Amino acid sequence: MSVPVETALLELIDQTAPGKSVSPEQVARAVDPENWRRQLGQVRTVAVGLARQGRLTILRHNKPADPETFKGVYRLARAVVVDG
Repeated sequence: MSVPVETALLELIDQTAPGKSVSPEQVARAVDPENWRRQLGQVRTVAVGLARQGRLTILRHNKPADPETFKGVYRLARAVVVDG
């Protein structure tokens, strides 16, 4: 896992109000403002790993998405705790 990407991602999510999310672009820009596009693949990889660990939630259309199968535009939010 990329430590700078993971750190930036978790910090941005922690700074975000409950119920809000961050974009992969925001994370990439926090890591490398000049060449942020190069970071987008790493952001996705780190986000999937953290989602598998239950440390964040990947959102598609503002709903939790399966980190194994999601495609397209996504956002990142605090982990959703499911009571059950």
